[in-house]
Amino acid sequence: MTNSLPLIPLRGLTVFPSTIKNLDIGRDTSKAAIKYAVKNCGGQILLCKQKDAEMANPQKDDIHIYGTLAKITQTYAARNEETIRVTVEGIKRIKLTEVMLDGFYTAAYSVAKELHAHTVETKAYYRKCVEVCDEMQSLREERNRDLFSAVVGEPGDTTGFLYRASEVYGVHDEQEMLTVDDVEKKYEILLGFLEEELEIAKVGKKILKKVRDSVDKGQKEYYLREQMKAIQEELGDKEDEDYLLKVDKLPLDEASREKLKKDISRNAKTPTSSPDYAVGRNYLDFVFELPWGVESTDNNDIKNARKILDEDHFGLEKIKERILEFLAVRQLTDSKREPIICLVGPPGVGKTSIVKSIARALNRKYIRMSLGGIRDEAEIRGHRKTYVGAMPGRIISNIKLAGTMNPVFLLDEIDKMASDYKGDPSSALLEVLDPEQNNAFRDNYLELPFDLSDVIFITTANNPDTIPAALYDRMEVIEMNGYTPEEKLEIAKRHLISKQMKAHGLDDKKLKIDDGAIEKIIYSYTRESGVRGLEKEIANVMRKVAMKLVEEGVKTKITVTAKNLSDFLGVEKYVQAVKAERDEVGSATGLAWTSAGGEILTIEVSIVAGKGEILLTGHLGDVMKESARTAISYIHAHAKSFGLPEDAFKEKDIHIHVPEGAIPKDGPSAGITIATAVLSALTNKGVKNDVAMTGEITLRGRVLAIGGLKEKTLAAARAGIRTVLIPAENKKDMTEIPKSVKDKLNFVLVDDVMSVFKNSIQGM
Repeated sequence: MTNSLPLIPLRGLTVFPSTIKNLDIGRDTSKAAIKYAVKNCGGQILLCKQKDAEMANPQKDDIHIYGTLAKITQTYAARNEETIRVTVEGIKRIKLTEVMLDGFYTAAYSVAKELHAHTVETKAYYRKCVEVCDEMQSLREERNRDLFSAVVGEPGDTTGFLYRASEVYGVHDEQEMLTVDDVEKKYEILLGFLEEELEIAKVGKKILKKVRDSVDKGQKEYYLREQMKAIQEELGDKEDEDYLLKVDKLPLDEASREKLKKDISRNAKTPTSSPDYAVGRNYLDFVFELPWGVESTDNNDIKNARKILDEDHFGLEKIKERILEFLAVRQLTDSKREPIICLVGPPGVGKTSIVKSIARALNRKYIRMSLGGIRDEAEIRGHRKTYVGAMPGRIISNIKLAGTMNPVFLLDEIDKMASDYKGDPSSALLEVLDPEQNNAFRDNYLELPFDLSDVIFITTANNPDTIPAALYDRMEVIEMNGYTPEEKLEIAKRHLISKQMKAHGLDDKKLKIDDGAIEKIIYSYTRESGVRGLEKEIANVMRKVAMKLVEEGVKTKITVTAKNLSDFLGVEKYVQAVKAERDEVGSATGLAWTSAGGEILTIEVSIVAGKGEILLTGHLGDVMKESARTAISYIHAHAKSFGLPEDAFKEKDIHIHVPEGAIPKDGPSAGITIATAVLSALTNKGVKNDVAMTGEITLRGRVLAIGGLKEKTLAAARAGIRTVLIPAENKKDMTEIPKSVKDKLNFVLVDDVMSVFKNSIQGM
């Protein structure tokens, strides 16, 4: 038999048969249904739950088809005039057959069947549920007989009891109780839920008893703490148990393992309200999050490593060979003692990026830690746990971040560390970087030995002179000198241009930068050993090209050449130093090393009437001043061999000047250049314009070795110099000079200053 009544879709609420419920009706359609039901249907109405409680205007398919036929027993206006409050009493479980909407929802329905409602099994379930409800009531401090009677109802009323119990205790899935036709199945669901609630009630009763037995009634705060403690004891701290099991698996010595177990036990007994509990918990979490025994598998394929290093970097052959040697040694030995490499060189030569390539070639994780400006020793070793806000050191923290015990660890700018009253971080690094000690590194926070011997530590520095001697001694220093112009050109073509094109949204169809433009950027817009400034200028060109494409709407491919480069970068920043046009008296060309690479340095000398004084100008440092005095003393001591009169030093002042006086200049390699310029001025003989020199002079006329030979010879080649005078002791360093430079220059090895004069001054 099919009937039709007004329908109200319920939001997140279920009304069961044999139960009474208060409803607040707010939707206009639902209000209309209530009014119609009261006036025309004797108060009978259908109540079905929406599938989505948030839906304001559900459609037919958005309403569950199983619900309850109910009777409206009372209606009254709520405080909010927009809603109507009604009291309904559930009568029967129904199933919708058709839903219609005309001002309000109406639905055709049939009474749902209750299968197996009076079987023996169902009655057994019923009695068991009554017993559980009775036991749950007995556990309550104040037994609520009204609640119990509301659940039990009439003896033998199985379906009534089923729905009243579901209503009172709030089963997990209320809609399932209405959907399932099998009463026995419903009782099975209800009994499982009631048994679970009974166990929870028993534990709560047990906890309450423990608390009451252990505290005084007047100590409220203490009562709450003891209650929490009782809960923890009852539930058991599974996390602490897990920690104890994990301790035995850690690669620790027995003493360290016992210490860690004591820390776990102490923290388990600490009240959670105590600040010490949070400190201890954070410490234990950190310890077990460290990658104990976790290592990435190395890729020791030398051919693959060479391929990756060549792909990522052009040049840098020395550092590449050192890494390949390291891989070869690893294949021949089981020793895990890793070298500590220090890459020394000017900014922009690729010290940091080569370390990334090393990590990729070895298939290891890469971690970078900047040491610039670090003053606190705790940054390396960590804080002791006695401090408020104690933290582990950055070494251990980065190992945790890497997730393995054998990453490639870059310690960047090791020459820029400082020290103050908080300690000396460079001294703290001694243990980290010493292969004999770092297999049991102790962080102040961790307080356990941690093995760092599998970590490949690589450090970088611009100036090795500021690295403490003890720290410097523990590292294998590899110098990364500046690039030749030819190398810069190749780096730009292979890496920089494509990188910047991608960053600026350009491609080969929109832009071309020819080799001449790149060379002009190298010589006229940058002055550096590396390629950082070169990349910035290439990016500058890209931005200008992007403006032309977007603002001016240029459709054709833009080509940047040496001729039109100034349209993109403006006036040239640097004028390339060139050799003198002719031989000059009292002027010699020297070679100097700066942080931006090699430079040619002109030293001028003028002889004027005076009292035998020496004038030095050009913002010279102490070392260059000493070199000048040494050179003059040597010439004065050998005046007769040069045909100089005695009064040349008594009645004449010697003025030595190095142009560009605003730029500080210092270094131990200008001695022979100053001596040549002084002798040229005193003898009035010209210095060859195509000769440059570098070297320090002693009072006995010996020429001492210098540094930075590669950069200095590059500067000489750029300036058009043909002959370079270098100390004989630097012959071993000529292997570092590129072949392209050797082909342009004639190298003359000198071991005394007389050889310098013969090869540089006309007529000597």
